[in-house]
Amino acid sequence: MTDPLPTSSPVGVIGAGTMGAGIAQVAAAAGHTVMLYDAAEGAAERGISHVAAGLEKLVARGRMDAGARDALLARIRPVDNIESLGGCALVVEAVVEKLEVKRDLFQALESICSNDAILASNTSSLSITAIGASMSRPGRLVGMHFFNPAPIMKLVEIVSGLDTEPGIAARVSDTAAAWGKHAVHARSTPGFIVNRVARPFYGEALRLLEERVADIAVIDRVVRDAGGFRMGPFELMDLIGIDVNYAVSCSVYDAYYQDPRFIPSLEQKERVDGGRLGRKSGRGFYDYGEGAAPARAEPASAGAPPESIIAGPLPGFAAPLLERIAAAGIHVHTDEEAEGVIRLPGAVLGVTDGRTATRRAVEDLHANLVVCDLCLDYAATPGIAVAASMNASPTALDEVIALLGAAGIAAYPVADTPGLLVMRLVSMLVNEACEAVLAGVCDARGVDTAMRSGVNYPRGPLAWADAIGADTVLTVLNHLQQGYGSDRYRPSLLLQQHVYASRPFHEQAH
Repeated sequence: MTDPLPTSSPVGVIGAGTMGAGIAQVAAAAGHTVMLYDAAEGAAERGISHVAAGLEKLVARGRMDAGARDALLARIRPVDNIESLGGCALVVEAVVEKLEVKRDLFQALESICSNDAILASNTSSLSITAIGASMSRPGRLVGMHFFNPAPIMKLVEIVSGLDTEPGIAARVSDTAAAWGKHAVHARSTPGFIVNRVARPFYGEALRLLEERVADIAVIDRVVRDAGGFRMGPFELMDLIGIDVNYAVSCSVYDAYYQDPRFIPSLEQKERVDGGRLGRKSGRGFYDYGEGAAPARAEPASAGAPPESIIAGPLPGFAAPLLERIAAAGIHVHTDEEAEGVIRLPGAVLGVTDGRTATRRAVEDLHANLVVCDLCLDYAATPGIAVAASMNASPTALDEVIALLGAAGIAAYPVADTPGLLVMRLVSMLVNEACEAVLAGVCDARGVDTAMRSGVNYPRGPLAWADAIGADTVLTVLNHLQQGYGSDRYRPSLLLQQHVYASRPFHEQAH
Protein backbone atom coordinates (compact mmCIF):
# COMPACT_ATOMS: atom_id res chain seq x y z
CA MET A 1 0.00 0.00 0.00
CA THR A 2 1.11 3.52 -0.71
CA ASP A 3 -0.14 6.91 0.32
CA PRO A 4 -0.64 10.08 -1.71
CA LEU A 5 1.78 12.91 -1.26
CA PRO A 6 0.76 14.94 1.79
CA THR A 7 -0.50 18.42 0.99
CA SER A 8 2.46 19.78 2.91
CA SER A 9 4.71 18.51 0.09
CA PRO A 10 5.42 21.19 -2.55
CA VAL A 11 4.81 20.33 -6.19
CA GLY A 12 6.75 21.71 -9.14
CA VAL A 13 5.30 22.23 -12.61
CA ILE A 14 7.50 23.00 -15.61
CA GLY A 15 5.77 24.69 -18.53
CA ALA A 16 3.15 27.38 -17.94
CA GLY A 17 1.07 26.94 -21.09
CA THR A 18 -2.56 25.85 -20.98
CA MET A 19 -1.73 22.34 -19.81
CA GLY A 20 1.00 23.26 -17.32
CA ALA A 21 -1.05 26.05 -15.77
CA GLY A 22 -4.01 23.67 -15.55
CA ILE A 23 -1.93 21.05 -13.74
CA ALA A 24 -0.67 23.72 -11.35
CA GLN A 25 -4.28 24.68 -10.62
CA VAL A 26 -5.24 21.06 -9.92
CA ALA A 27 -2.37 20.58 -7.46
CA ALA A 28 -3.02 23.91 -5.75
CA ALA A 29 -6.74 23.15 -5.47
CA ALA A 30 -5.77 19.97 -3.60
CA GLY A 31 -3.83 22.07 -1.07
CA HIS A 32 -0.23 21.87 -2.33
CA THR A 33 2.13 24.80 -2.69
CA VAL A 34 3.03 24.83 -6.39
CA MET A 35 6.20 26.21 -7.94
CA LEU A 36 5.44 27.11 -11.57
CA TYR A 37 8.44 27.48 -13.85
CA ASP A 38 8.71 28.32 -17.54
CA ALA A 39 11.90 29.14 -19.43
CA ALA A 40 10.16 31.95 -21.32
CA GLU A 41 10.30 35.25 -19.49
CA GLY A 42 6.98 36.21 -17.94
CA ALA A 43 5.29 32.95 -18.99
CA ALA A 44 4.74 31.71 -15.43
CA GLU A 45 3.01 34.97 -14.49
CA ARG A 46 0.85 34.76 -17.62
CA GLY A 47 -0.04 31.17 -16.75
CA ILE A 48 -1.19 32.21 -13.29
CA SER A 49 -3.20 35.06 -14.81
CA HIS A 50 -4.90 32.50 -17.06
CA VAL A 51 -5.78 30.40 -14.01
CA ALA A 52 -7.08 33.51 -12.22
CA ALA A 53 -9.33 34.39 -15.17
CA GLY A 54 -10.83 30.91 -15.16
CA LEU A 55 -11.43 30.97 -11.41
CA GLU A 56 -13.03 34.41 -11.67
CA LYS A 57 -15.65 32.92 -13.96
CA LEU A 58 -16.41 30.25 -11.37
CA VAL A 59 -16.82 32.90 -8.68
CA ALA A 60 -19.11 34.94 -10.95
CA ARG A 61 -21.29 31.88 -11.50
CA GLY A 62 -21.46 31.13 -7.80
CA ARG A 63 -19.53 27.89 -8.16
CA MET A 64 -16.58 29.03 -6.08
CA ASP A 65 -16.11 31.28 -3.06
CA ALA A 66 -13.89 34.33 -3.55
CA GLY A 67 -11.87 33.39 -0.48
CA ALA A 68 -11.20 29.91 -1.86
CA ARG A 69 -10.12 31.46 -5.15
CA ASP A 70 -7.66 33.77 -3.43
CA ALA A 71 -6.25 30.94 -1.30
CA LEU A 72 -5.76 28.72 -4.36
CA LEU A 73 -3.98 31.45 -6.32
CA ALA A 74 -1.75 32.23 -3.33
CA ARG A 75 -0.50 28.64 -3.40
CA ILE A 76 0.79 28.96 -7.01
CA ARG A 77 4.14 30.73 -7.02
CA PRO A 78 6.01 31.70 -10.18
CA VAL A 79 9.74 30.97 -10.08
CA ASP A 80 12.32 32.26 -12.53
CA ASN A 81 14.88 29.45 -12.37
CA ILE A 82 14.66 25.68 -12.43
CA GLU A 83 16.84 25.38 -9.34
CA SER A 84 13.88 26.70 -7.32
CA LEU A 85 12.22 23.31 -7.81
CA GLY A 86 14.87 21.56 -5.73
CA GLY A 87 12.64 21.22 -2.68
CA CYS A 88 9.64 19.76 -4.52
CA ALA A 89 8.46 16.24 -3.72
CA LEU A 90 6.91 15.88 -7.18
CA VAL A 91 7.84 17.69 -10.39
CA VAL A 92 5.56 17.42 -13.44
CA GLU A 93 6.80 18.66 -16.81
CA ALA A 94 4.44 19.91 -19.49
CA VAL A 95 6.85 21.22 -22.11
CA VAL A 96 7.11 20.73 -25.87
CA GLU A 97 6.66 17.16 -27.18
CA LYS A 98 10.27 16.64 -28.24
CA LEU A 99 12.22 13.69 -26.91
CA GLU A 100 15.60 15.43 -26.61
CA VAL A 101 14.09 18.41 -24.80
CA LYS A 102 12.45 16.15 -22.22
CA ARG A 103 15.56 14.00 -21.82
CA ASP A 104 17.74 17.03 -21.14
CA LEU A 105 15.16 18.41 -18.72
CA PHE A 106 14.97 15.28 -16.58
CA GLN A 107 18.75 14.91 -16.54
CA ALA A 108 18.91 18.45 -15.16
CA LEU A 109 16.20 17.73 -12.59
CA GLU A 110 18.13 14.72 -11.28
CA SER A 111 20.94 17.03 -10.17
CA ILE A 112 18.54 19.57 -8.69
CA CYS A 113 15.91 17.52 -6.86
CA SER A 114 16.40 15.26 -3.85
CA ASN A 115 16.89 11.53 -4.39
CA ASP A 116 13.39 10.73 -3.18
CA ALA A 117 11.62 13.28 -5.39
CA ILE A 118 9.26 11.87 -8.00
CA LEU A 119 9.69 13.10 -11.57
CA ALA A 120 6.71 12.94 -13.92
CA SER A 121 6.10 13.69 -17.59
CA ASN A 122 2.79 14.86 -19.01
CA THR A 123 3.76 13.52 -22.44
CA SER A 124 0.86 12.29 -24.54
CA SER A 125 2.89 10.45 -27.15
CA LEU A 126 6.53 9.86 -26.19
CA SER A 127 7.89 6.70 -24.59
CA ILE A 128 8.54 7.04 -20.86
CA THR A 129 11.29 4.45 -21.28
CA ALA A 130 12.96 6.55 -23.98
CA ILE A 131 12.66 9.77 -21.95
CA GLY A 132 14.31 8.12 -18.96
CA ALA A 133 17.02 6.30 -20.91
CA SER A 134 19.65 8.97 -20.12
CA MET A 135 18.76 9.29 -16.44
CA SER A 136 20.90 7.77 -13.73
CA ARG A 137 17.75 6.72 -11.83
CA PRO A 138 14.99 6.18 -14.41
CA GLY A 139 12.99 4.24 -11.84
CA ARG A 140 11.63 7.44 -10.35
CA LEU A 141 10.32 8.70 -13.70
CA VAL A 142 6.64 8.10 -14.45
CA GLY A 143 4.10 9.37 -16.95
CA MET A 144 1.34 11.54 -15.49
CA HIS A 145 -0.76 12.30 -18.55
CA PHE A 146 -3.54 14.82 -17.88
CA PHE A 147 -6.23 15.64 -20.42
CA ASN A 148 -7.10 19.14 -21.53
CA PRO A 149 -8.50 21.10 -19.76
CA ALA A 150 -6.73 19.57 -16.77
CA PRO A 151 -8.95 21.14 -14.06
CA ILE A 152 -12.08 19.70 -15.70
CA MET A 153 -11.16 16.39 -17.32
CA LYS A 154 -11.13 13.59 -14.77
CA LEU A 155 -8.67 11.15 -16.33
CA VAL A 156 -4.96 10.89 -15.59
CA GLU A 157 -3.04 8.09 -17.29
CA ILE A 158 -0.28 6.84 -14.96
CA VAL A 159 2.28 5.50 -17.42
CA SER A 160 5.09 3.13 -16.45
CA GLY A 161 8.21 2.69 -18.57
CA LEU A 162 10.39 -0.39 -18.39
CA ASP A 163 12.33 1.07 -15.46
CA THR A 164 9.55 2.82 -13.52
CA GLU A 165 9.43 1.50 -9.97
CA PRO A 166 5.99 0.08 -9.13
CA GLY A 167 5.92 1.97 -5.85
CA ILE A 168 6.49 5.26 -7.67
CA ALA A 169 3.63 4.60 -10.09
CA ALA A 170 1.37 3.59 -7.21
CA ARG A 171 2.13 6.74 -5.21
CA VAL A 172 1.54 9.01 -8.19
CA SER A 173 -1.74 7.17 -8.86
CA ASP A 174 -2.83 7.67 -5.25
CA THR A 175 -1.83 11.32 -5.46
CA ALA A 176 -3.86 11.84 -8.64
CA ALA A 177 -6.84 10.19 -6.93
CA ALA A 178 -6.40 12.52 -3.95
CA TRP A 179 -6.52 15.41 -6.43
CA GLY A 180 -9.97 14.24 -7.53
CA LYS A 181 -8.86 12.44 -10.69
CA HIS A 182 -9.59 8.98 -12.08
CA ALA A 183 -6.12 7.46 -12.24
CA VAL A 184 -5.61 4.57 -14.66
CA HIS A 185 -2.38 2.61 -14.93
CA ALA A 186 -0.93 2.08 -18.40
CA ARG A 187 2.19 0.53 -19.83
CA SER A 188 4.31 2.83 -21.96
CA THR A 189 3.26 1.95 -25.50
CA PRO A 190 2.39 4.24 -28.43
CA GLY A 191 -0.73 6.24 -27.67
CA PHE A 192 -0.96 4.80 -24.15
CA ILE A 193 -4.69 4.03 -23.68
CA VAL A 194 -6.90 6.85 -24.93
CA ASN A 195 -4.97 8.03 -27.98
CA ARG A 196 -4.69 4.42 -29.16
CA VAL A 197 -8.16 3.08 -28.41
CA ALA A 198 -9.89 6.21 -29.78
CA ARG A 199 -8.35 5.90 -33.26
CA PRO A 200 -11.30 3.95 -34.77
CA PHE A 201 -13.76 6.62 -33.66
CA TYR A 202 -12.10 8.95 -36.14
CA GLY A 203 -10.71 6.42 -38.61
CA GLU A 204 -13.97 4.60 -39.34
CA ALA A 205 -15.94 7.84 -39.60
CA LEU A 206 -13.38 9.12 -42.10
CA ARG A 207 -13.65 5.91 -44.10
CA LEU A 208 -17.43 6.26 -44.20
CA LEU A 209 -16.92 9.77 -45.55
CA GLU A 210 -14.37 8.58 -48.10
CA GLU A 211 -16.89 6.05 -49.38
CA ARG A 212 -19.67 8.68 -49.39
CA VAL A 213 -21.88 6.53 -47.19
CA ALA A 214 -23.36 9.69 -45.68
CA ASP A 215 -22.42 13.32 -45.39
CA ILE A 216 -20.55 14.76 -42.43
CA ALA A 217 -23.58 16.23 -40.66
CA VAL A 218 -25.52 12.94 -40.88
CA ILE A 219 -22.64 10.87 -39.52
CA ASP A 220 -22.19 13.25 -36.59
CA ARG A 221 -25.93 13.40 -35.90
CA VAL A 222 -26.37 9.62 -35.89
CA VAL A 223 -23.30 9.07 -33.70
CA ARG A 224 -24.72 11.57 -31.19
CA ASP A 225 -28.38 10.56 -31.33
CA ALA A 226 -28.09 6.79 -31.71
CA GLY A 227 -24.64 6.26 -30.19
CA GLY A 228 -25.02 8.61 -27.25
CA PHE A 229 -21.64 10.29 -27.84
CA ARG A 230 -21.46 13.93 -26.76
CA MET A 231 -19.91 14.98 -30.06
CA GLY A 232 -19.73 13.40 -33.47
CA PRO A 233 -16.28 12.47 -34.82
CA PHE A 234 -16.08 15.39 -37.27
CA GLU A 235 -17.22 17.94 -34.70
CA LEU A 236 -14.62 16.59 -32.30
CA MET A 237 -11.80 16.65 -34.87
CA ASP A 238 -12.67 20.27 -35.65
CA LEU A 239 -12.50 21.08 -31.94
CA ILE A 240 -9.21 19.24 -31.34
CA GLY A 241 -7.66 20.57 -34.54
CA ILE A 242 -7.59 18.41 -37.65
CA ASP A 243 -3.82 18.85 -37.89
CA VAL A 244 -3.35 17.68 -34.30
CA ASN A 245 -5.64 14.69 -34.76
CA TYR A 246 -3.96 13.79 -38.07
CA ALA A 247 -0.50 14.03 -36.49
CA VAL A 248 -1.54 11.64 -33.70
CA SER A 249 -2.98 9.23 -36.28
CA CYS A 250 0.25 9.29 -38.29
CA SER A 251 2.35 8.87 -35.14
CA VAL A 252 0.37 5.84 -33.94
CA TYR A 253 0.35 4.35 -37.46
CA ASP A 254 4.14 4.63 -37.75
CA ALA A 255 4.73 3.46 -34.18
CA TYR A 256 2.81 0.25 -34.87
CA TYR A 257 4.77 -0.41 -38.08
CA GLN A 258 1.98 0.65 -40.43
CA ASP A 259 -0.65 -1.66 -39.00
CA PRO A 260 -3.73 -1.15 -41.24
CA ARG A 261 -5.91 -0.67 -38.15
CA PHE A 262 -4.38 2.79 -37.78
CA ILE A 263 -3.97 3.92 -41.39
CA PRO A 264 -4.51 7.70 -41.66
CA SER A 265 -7.14 9.20 -43.92
CA LEU A 266 -6.66 11.13 -47.15
CA GLU A 267 -9.81 13.11 -46.27
CA GLN A 268 -7.98 14.38 -43.22
CA LYS A 269 -4.70 15.01 -45.04
CA GLU A 270 -6.47 17.01 -47.75
CA ARG A 271 -7.86 19.39 -45.17
CA VAL A 272 -4.54 19.74 -43.38
CA ASP A 273 -2.82 20.49 -46.69
CA GLY A 274 -5.49 23.09 -47.45
CA GLY A 275 -5.21 24.80 -44.07
CA ARG A 276 -8.71 23.77 -43.03
CA LEU A 277 -7.76 22.85 -39.48
CA GLY A 278 -11.10 23.19 -37.73
CA ARG A 279 -12.41 25.81 -35.35
CA LYS A 280 -9.03 27.47 -34.88
CA SER A 281 -8.71 28.26 -38.60
CA GLY A 282 -12.40 29.05 -39.14
CA ARG A 283 -12.99 26.07 -41.37
CA GLY A 284 -12.49 22.34 -41.13
CA PHE A 285 -15.10 19.69 -41.75
CA TYR A 286 -17.54 22.48 -40.96
CA ASP A 287 -17.46 26.18 -41.86
CA TYR A 288 -17.20 28.49 -38.82
CA GLY A 289 -16.90 31.71 -40.79
CA GLU A 290 -19.16 34.66 -40.15
CA GLY A 291 -22.46 34.17 -41.92
CA ALA A 292 -21.81 30.51 -42.70
CA ALA A 293 -24.99 28.45 -42.70
CA PRO A 294 -24.86 25.67 -40.08
CA ALA A 295 -24.74 22.18 -41.55
CA ARG A 296 -27.84 20.24 -40.65
CA ALA A 297 -28.79 16.60 -40.90
CA GLU A 298 -32.40 16.29 -41.92
CA PRO A 299 -34.17 12.98 -41.28
CA ALA A 300 -36.36 11.37 -43.91
CA SER A 301 -40.02 12.33 -43.86
CA ALA A 302 -42.28 9.54 -42.65
CA GLY A 303 -45.58 8.42 -44.13
CA ALA A 304 -48.39 6.38 -42.65
CA PRO A 305 -47.15 3.39 -40.59
CA PRO A 306 -48.54 -0.16 -40.89
CA GLU A 307 -51.26 -1.24 -38.49
CA SER A 308 -49.40 -4.42 -37.58
CA ILE A 309 -46.06 -6.19 -38.01
CA ILE A 310 -44.71 -9.70 -37.57
CA ALA A 311 -41.60 -10.02 -35.44
CA GLY A 312 -39.34 -12.81 -34.31
CA PRO A 313 -37.02 -12.45 -31.32
CA LEU A 314 -34.60 -9.58 -31.96
CA PRO A 315 -31.11 -9.55 -30.45
CA GLY A 316 -31.54 -8.91 -26.73
CA PHE A 317 -30.00 -5.46 -26.84
CA ALA A 318 -32.52 -4.37 -29.51
CA ALA A 319 -35.63 -5.79 -27.79
CA PRO A 320 -36.70 -2.32 -26.56
CA LEU A 321 -37.24 -1.35 -30.19
CA LEU A 322 -40.17 -3.77 -30.42
CA GLU A 323 -41.56 -2.50 -27.12
CA ARG A 324 -41.39 1.04 -28.43
CA ILE A 325 -43.20 0.09 -31.64
CA ALA A 326 -45.93 -1.68 -29.66
CA ALA A 327 -46.29 1.34 -27.37
CA ALA A 328 -47.01 3.43 -30.48
CA GLY A 329 -50.18 1.41 -31.03
CA ILE A 330 -48.86 -0.91 -33.75
CA HIS A 331 -49.88 -4.51 -33.19
CA VAL A 332 -46.90 -6.87 -32.95
CA HIS A 333 -47.51 -10.50 -33.96
CA THR A 334 -44.84 -12.85 -32.65
CA ASP A 335 -43.45 -15.49 -34.99
CA GLU A 336 -40.41 -17.55 -33.95
CA GLU A 337 -39.65 -18.27 -37.61
CA ALA A 338 -38.99 -14.56 -38.17
CA GLU A 339 -36.02 -14.67 -35.81
CA GLY A 340 -33.93 -11.50 -35.83
CA VAL A 341 -36.21 -9.48 -38.12
CA ILE A 342 -39.42 -7.48 -38.26
CA ARG A 343 -41.70 -8.19 -41.19
CA LEU A 344 -43.74 -5.33 -42.62
CA PRO A 345 -46.25 -5.66 -45.50
CA GLY A 346 -43.61 -4.73 -48.09
CA ALA A 347 -40.31 -4.80 -46.22
CA VAL A 348 -38.13 -6.72 -43.77
CA LEU A 349 -36.23 -4.83 -41.04
CA GLY A 350 -33.20 -6.18 -39.17
CA VAL A 351 -30.44 -4.79 -36.97
CA THR A 352 -27.11 -4.75 -38.80
CA ASP A 353 -24.82 -7.71 -38.20
CA GLY A 354 -21.91 -6.27 -40.16
CA ARG A 355 -23.02 -7.48 -43.57
CA THR A 356 -24.35 -5.10 -46.15
CA ALA A 357 -28.10 -5.26 -46.51
CA THR A 358 -27.56 -6.47 -50.07
CA ARG A 359 -25.38 -9.41 -49.04
CA ARG A 360 -27.64 -10.34 -46.13
CA ALA A 361 -30.78 -10.20 -48.29
CA VAL A 362 -29.27 -12.77 -50.66
CA GLU A 363 -27.74 -15.04 -48.01
CA ASP A 364 -30.76 -15.02 -45.68
CA LEU A 365 -33.39 -14.95 -48.44
CA HIS A 366 -34.96 -11.69 -47.29
CA ALA A 367 -36.64 -9.76 -50.07
CA ASN A 368 -36.90 -6.00 -49.59
CA LEU A 369 -34.45 -5.98 -46.66
CA VAL A 370 -33.63 -2.80 -44.74
CA VAL A 371 -31.11 -2.80 -41.89
CA CYS A 372 -30.91 -0.35 -38.98
CA ASP A 373 -28.01 0.69 -36.80
CA LEU A 374 -26.92 0.01 -33.23
CA CYS A 375 -28.25 2.36 -30.55
CA LEU A 376 -27.00 3.01 -27.05
CA ASP A 377 -30.63 2.87 -25.90
CA TYR A 378 -33.33 1.78 -28.33
CA ALA A 379 -35.97 2.79 -25.79
CA ALA A 380 -34.95 6.45 -25.91
CA THR A 381 -32.98 7.07 -29.10
CA PRO A 382 -34.26 10.06 -31.09
CA GLY A 383 -32.71 8.87 -34.36
CA ILE A 384 -31.13 5.96 -36.19
CA ALA A 385 -29.38 5.17 -39.48
CA VAL A 386 -31.03 2.82 -41.98
CA ALA A 387 -29.90 1.32 -45.29
CA ALA A 388 -31.80 -0.69 -47.90
CA SER A 389 -30.61 -3.60 -49.99
CA MET A 390 -29.77 -2.68 -53.58
CA ASN A 391 -32.48 -5.13 -54.69
CA ALA A 392 -35.19 -3.79 -52.37
CA SER A 393 -38.30 -2.22 -53.84
CA PRO A 394 -38.44 1.59 -53.85
CA THR A 395 -41.16 1.51 -51.18
CA ALA A 396 -39.42 -0.83 -48.71
CA LEU A 397 -37.32 1.91 -47.17
CA ASP A 398 -40.35 4.21 -46.97
CA GLU A 399 -42.27 1.57 -45.00
CA VAL A 400 -39.45 1.20 -42.48
CA ILE A 401 -39.07 4.97 -42.12
CA ALA A 402 -42.83 5.23 -41.43
CA LEU A 403 -42.67 2.44 -38.83
CA LEU A 404 -39.77 4.06 -37.00
CA GLY A 405 -41.39 7.47 -37.26
CA ALA A 406 -44.53 6.17 -35.57
CA ALA A 407 -42.32 5.03 -32.67
CA GLY A 408 -40.78 8.51 -32.43
CA ILE A 409 -37.49 7.60 -34.08
CA ALA A 410 -36.14 9.80 -36.87
CA ALA A 411 -34.60 7.74 -39.68
CA TYR A 412 -31.46 8.80 -41.57
CA PRO A 413 -31.07 6.79 -44.78
CA VAL A 414 -27.43 6.09 -45.70
CA ALA A 415 -25.74 4.07 -48.43
CA ASP A 416 -25.61 0.31 -47.93
CA THR A 417 -22.33 -0.32 -46.10
CA PRO A 418 -20.98 -3.03 -43.77
CA GLY A 419 -21.89 -2.37 -40.15
CA LEU A 420 -23.56 1.00 -40.81
CA LEU A 421 -22.32 3.83 -38.56
CA VAL A 422 -22.60 3.29 -34.81
CA MET A 423 -22.28 -0.51 -34.90
CA ARG A 424 -19.13 -0.17 -36.98
CA LEU A 425 -17.51 2.47 -34.77
CA VAL A 426 -18.39 0.66 -31.55
CA SER A 427 -17.21 -2.74 -32.81
CA MET A 428 -13.86 -1.28 -33.80
CA LEU A 429 -13.52 0.54 -30.47
CA VAL A 430 -14.22 -2.75 -28.68
CA ASN A 431 -11.63 -4.51 -30.82
CA GLU A 432 -8.92 -1.93 -30.11
CA ALA A 433 -9.73 -1.99 -26.40
CA CYS A 434 -9.30 -5.77 -26.50
CA GLU A 435 -5.93 -5.38 -28.23
CA ALA A 436 -4.77 -2.92 -25.55
CA VAL A 437 -5.77 -5.32 -22.76
CA LEU A 438 -4.26 -8.29 -24.61
CA ALA A 439 -0.94 -6.41 -24.88
CA GLY A 440 -0.94 -5.62 -21.17
CA VAL A 441 -1.27 -1.87 -21.70
CA CYS A 442 -4.06 -1.78 -19.10
CA ASP A 443 -6.81 -3.99 -17.74
CA ALA A 444 -10.46 -4.15 -18.81
CA ARG A 445 -11.69 -1.83 -16.09
CA GLY A 446 -8.86 0.59 -16.82
CA VAL A 447 -9.64 0.89 -20.52
CA ASP A 448 -13.31 1.59 -19.85
CA THR A 449 -12.51 4.14 -17.16
CA ALA A 450 -10.01 5.82 -19.49
CA MET A 451 -12.42 6.15 -22.40
CA ARG A 452 -15.28 7.41 -20.25
CA SER A 453 -13.20 9.86 -18.20
CA GLY A 454 -10.71 10.89 -20.89
CA VAL A 455 -12.98 11.40 -23.91
CA ASN A 456 -16.46 11.28 -22.35
CA TYR A 457 -17.67 8.14 -24.11
CA PRO A 458 -21.21 7.21 -23.02
CA ARG A 459 -20.09 3.69 -22.16
CA GLY A 460 -16.70 2.01 -21.94
CA PRO A 461 -15.90 -0.13 -25.02
CA LEU A 462 -15.77 -3.39 -23.09
CA ALA A 463 -18.89 -2.53 -21.10
CA TRP A 464 -20.52 -1.97 -24.49
CA ALA A 465 -19.34 -5.41 -25.61
CA ASP A 466 -20.93 -6.90 -22.50
CA ALA A 467 -24.17 -5.02 -23.22
CA ILE A 468 -24.61 -6.18 -26.83
CA GLY A 469 -22.64 -9.41 -26.53
CA ALA A 470 -19.04 -10.09 -27.47
CA ASP A 471 -20.42 -12.58 -30.02
CA THR A 472 -22.27 -9.71 -31.74
CA VAL A 473 -19.06 -7.71 -32.01
CA LEU A 474 -17.11 -10.73 -33.31
CA THR A 475 -19.77 -11.38 -35.94
CA VAL A 476 -19.70 -7.75 -37.08
CA LEU A 477 -15.90 -7.72 -37.31
CA ASN A 478 -15.81 -10.99 -39.24
CA HIS A 479 -18.32 -9.58 -41.71
CA LEU A 480 -16.39 -6.32 -42.01
CA GLN A 481 -13.21 -8.26 -42.71
CA GLN A 482 -14.97 -10.41 -45.30
CA GLY A 483 -16.59 -7.40 -46.94
CA TYR A 484 -13.40 -5.37 -47.26
CA GLY A 485 -10.86 -8.20 -47.40
CA SER A 486 -8.70 -6.12 -45.06
CA ASP A 487 -6.60 -7.01 -42.03
CA ARG A 488 -7.81 -3.71 -40.59
CA TYR A 489 -10.87 -5.53 -39.26
CA ARG A 490 -9.20 -8.66 -37.89
CA PRO A 491 -10.84 -9.65 -34.59
CA SER A 492 -8.68 -9.52 -31.49
CA LEU A 493 -7.69 -12.84 -29.97
CA LEU A 494 -8.96 -11.60 -26.60
CA LEU A 495 -12.40 -10.89 -28.08
CA GLN A 496 -12.51 -14.38 -29.59
CA GLN A 497 -11.51 -15.95 -26.28
CA HIS A 498 -14.31 -14.17 -24.43
CA VAL A 499 -16.81 -15.33 -27.04
CA TYR A 500 -15.67 -18.96 -26.89
CA ALA A 501 -15.67 -18.91 -23.08
CA SER A 502 -19.03 -17.05 -22.91
CA ARG A 503 -17.34 -14.80 -20.39
CA PRO A 504 -18.13 -11.09 -19.92
CA PHE A 505 -15.30 -8.60 -19.77
CA HIS A 506 -16.54 -7.27 -16.44
CA GLU A 507 -17.53 -9.87 -13.88
CA GLN A 508 -20.57 -8.75 -11.94
CA ALA A 509 -20.16 -8.38 -8.19
CA HIS A 510 -22.53 -10.51 -6.10
